[in-house]
Amino acid sequence: MSALNRVPSLMARAGTASALTLAAVGGSVVVPGAASEASAAAHATKALQIAASKKGSPYAWGAVGPHRFDCSGLTLYSFKKAGKKLPRTAAQQYNKTRHISAGNRKAGDLVFFHSGRSVYHVGIYAGKGKIWHAPKTGDVVRLQKIWTGSVWYGRVK
Repeated sequence: MSALNRVPSLMARAGTASALTLAAVGGSVVVPGAASEASAAAHATKALQIAASKKGSPYAWGAVGPHRFDCSGLTLYSFKKAGKKLPRTAAQQYNKTRHISAGNRKAGDLVFFHSGRSVYHVGIYAGKGKIWHAPKTGDVVRLQKIWTGSVWYGRVK
């Protein structure tokens, strides 16, 4: 094969290599779902910060803030302030999240406590096995270690 006949083949390979090089060194690469994941992470981080800012606020059954909270009221309030809408109860919130494994949990994900198939409590994962939550009557919003293995995790969409 003459050198002249190899030129189109070499140009085609160079073009492909150039496109790959562009992508590797700073060209825009579109990955389906990446923007929505980044947006969800930003909302989750903000919601976590809002929940932490409510440290010491008293628990009140049915309360949704801004000064008193029950468990799902705290998560609803925190995500609403972060720009995401959640339903009112812990069970409804579980049904509206993308369910994830414990190994894939990240700070800002919701932690749902359950007995059998019934969700009875929710908090916001803070990392290192801890959550921000409004525990119970007579208590206050606080950071606490997850005390049971009967939990499910959900990521707010």
